[in-house]
Amino acid sequence: MKPSIPMSRLPGKTFQGALLAVALCVGTLSTAQAQEKVLRVAMTAADIPRTLGQPDQGFEGNRFTGIPMYDALTQWDLSSADKASVLIPGLATSWSVNANDRTKWTFRLRPGVQFHDGSNVNAEAVVWNVQKVLDKDAVHFDASQVGVTASRMPTLRSARKIDDLTIELTTSEPDSFLPVNLSNLFMASPAHWQKKFDAAPGATPADKAKAAWTAFASDASGSGPFKMARFVPRERLEVVANKDYWDAKRRPKVDRVVMIPMPEANARTAALLSGQVDWIEAPAPDAMAQIRQRGFTIYSNPQPHVWPWQLSFVPGSPWLNKDVRQAANLCVDREGLRTLLGGMMGIPKGTVPPGHPWWGNPKFDIRYDVKEAQALMQKAGYSASKPMKAKVQISASGSGQMQPLPMNEFVQQSLKACYIDIEFDVIEWNTLFTNWRLGAKDASARGTHAINVSFAAMDPFFAMVRFTSTKTFPPVSNNWGFFGNDEFDKLIADARNTFDDKGRDAALAKLHARIVEEAPFIWIAHDVGPRAMSPKVKGVVQPKSWFIDIATMSMD
Repeated sequence: MKPSIPMSRLPGKTFQGALLAVALCVGTLSTAQAQEKVLRVAMTAADIPRTLGQPDQGFEGNRFTGIPMYDALTQWDLSSADKASVLIPGLATSWSVNANDRTKWTFRLRPGVQFHDGSNVNAEAVVWNVQKVLDKDAVHFDASQVGVTASRMPTLRSARKIDDLTIELTTSEPDSFLPVNLSNLFMASPAHWQKKFDAAPGATPADKAKAAWTAFASDASGSGPFKMARFVPRERLEVVANKDYWDAKRRPKVDRVVMIPMPEANARTAALLSGQVDWIEAPAPDAMAQIRQRGFTIYSNPQPHVWPWQLSFVPGSPWLNKDVRQAANLCVDREGLRTLLGGMMGIPKGTVPPGHPWWGNPKFDIRYDVKEAQALMQKAGYSASKPMKAKVQISASGSGQMQPLPMNEFVQQSLKACYIDIEFDVIEWNTLFTNWRLGAKDASARGTHAINVSFAAMDPFFAMVRFTSTKTFPPVSNNWGFFGNDEFDKLIADARNTFDDKGRDAALAKLHARIVEEAPFIWIAHDVGPRAMSPKVKGVVQPKSWFIDIATMSMD
């Protein structure tokens, strides 16, 4: 399938039409809103991420409908631009693993926290939120939330109340990664959902529960620093400040945030330059100079976020030969790609950079070396007259996808020099993200041999384990290509069963080195998270994280 044409390549008249469409989409603020401090954001997503507690649209959902409206037991410290984000207490003030049974964890909850509807955040509420995605017998179980949640915490099995402020969580095996995984389980209000359930139509409890979740999504109740005010699917989400938020440092300084889906880079850039929005994700690279000249600020920071092709290891895949996988990694002109992106990318040597505690000194050096790549391809039986052919599933936009069409076209041209012919299957981002969990053997792969989904790499599970464990084959988690064997399972088990930081880092370094050597990815770029903002937006901290905290920002 031929990629659609980016708007940067369309005639000026079409661009002007897009600008008009942006104006109609964003609309004008009401008189009441005009008196508020309103922050308007253009997202890369094509739709509003789900608002019912567990967002979709990748981690853009966590960033815009998860973290602002909800809390989790643990959370990321997003307060510094100079040091790596670390895990800190959220709704849980402390946690510990049972020394005699390391499948049992005790979490102590923060007292006095309330959901937006006024009900209490307590042990029963946490148990209820675990059940919503893990207990199929629970009335409020919601299968639609499972895929974006259970795959991010695959060892969690159950929760039970010890007292009002204490819970016990049980995992299927010892898992030192659990506290990090729990930053993805957002707590929705059981009391608010119950009111929706009681009022919901439906002949059966399952019908009523489905209707209740739909109603909850339009009138959500979490415990986060912002409350839902207005929700129009595919058009906008408006949230207002929660002045009673439990963390005084994160009580919002803006009155209202308006979030608008705008997947095309030129449309986002036009919206910013015309004053329709105050903040855009992933501005058009060729507009960077103009954005700066007009007085806007472009924020960026190296972050643990990888932009790769994840390769298929199913029978018949052209990537089964390690020489071919390594050749592809040697054939990408990443410096040229960085120039294309206006300097807004990092050049990877693996999933984590040299010097990182998990680096591990892999024997294979990812670099640009066309001659070596050609030699490896010839060894594998390919040549200019007999190229390797592969098909890659990609998106035209989406959370963390940077500028996917021009980037993928650039990589496609790079690989031609090494006897690799690439065809693209271009689909909508959220569909691609769903396909990522279904795997290369599923019909949704449509005969592709690789998938282009960027991923966060701030913790061991997200960075490495879910892509290399035989226990995370689809649909359990995101091992789309079915890569894994006994060696990798042993390396993962060693890390999971190590509960001291230094020992775990050493185990993870061995795992990372072997991943780079086996090359189940083509590592193409590290994202630096470029976003452009109006000078009116103050207090912006661009952390070394995929996430960013809206709550601490203010407006002139």
